Amino acid sequence: PCGRPSPAEPPATPARPGTKRLPRAIVVGVKKGGTRAVLEFIRVHPDVRALGTEPHFFDRNYHRGLEWYRSLMPRTLDSQITVEKTPSYFVTKEAPRRIFNMSRDTKLIVVVRNPVTRAISDYTQTLSKKPDIPTFEGLTFRNRSLGLVDTSWNAIRIGMYAVHLESWLQYFPLSQIHFVSGEKLITDPAGEMGKVQDFLGIKRVITDKHFYFNKTKGFPCLKKSESSGLPRCLGKSKGRTHVQIDPEVIEQLRDFYRPYNIKFYETVGQDFRWE
Repeated sequence: PCGRPSPAEPPATPARPGTKRLPRAIVVGVKKGGTRAVLEFIRVHPDVRALGTEPHFFDRNYHRGLEWYRSLMPRTLDSQITVEKTPSYFVTKEAPRRIFNMSRDTKLIVVVRNPVTRAISDYTQTLSKKPDIPTFEGLTFRNRSLGLVDTSWNAIRIGMYAVHLESWLQYFPLSQIHFVSGEKLITDPAGEMGKVQDFLGIKRVITDKHFYFNKTKGFPCLKKSESSGLPRCLGKSKGRTHVQIDPEVIEQLRDFYRPYNIKFYETVGQDFRWE
């Protein structure tokens, strides 16, 4: 009433730029194939924002609904692509239909590696957490002398790529699925990531200059990470030494996977040279 100024309005909190959007691309598999490396490498790209943790929405958390899923995503600008990765989707029966129902235009990335090496890597990881599990040989065979492989063991089953791919091809054309070679991701990361960038329809920004080879770990690392200017290697659990397996067991597993590998090569039109 006396002309005193009204109390100042508190300064508005600036809204964080961007919107939380459902992913346009998902790294759907496979476990121990190199999915973490692909995610860490692609998120260096300025046009990509990636969820760092695995949300397991299309396998374990589907009941929570799409809005819950969206709420987990990083904010993106209109020019940016949202990406998430959960490697167990590839072997989840319901995942293709559920992702298709979210968006039939979703781009899918599958990182594959030699299924024998992948199984040993899978076992090595489990062993580090549960040291009292049976031997690799004990879990691999239903009857070793007859060479009967136990396909109910997940570490074996995941590597039957041709079988799992059938479920995805019921909903998505091959043109919407990109296969990354886990082996080439180590020997030529820039080449493999160049193809991933092409698939996502973004400029080839990630090139040779982003990588250096870490001899201790035995795989490439980023010279600079997304969040800082410091070099970034994957965590200490990556690149651990594999358990030594009897060469005869490896040979039996190679024989077991051969027909699945050949069918997989024929289906995707790409020879991964695992033979």
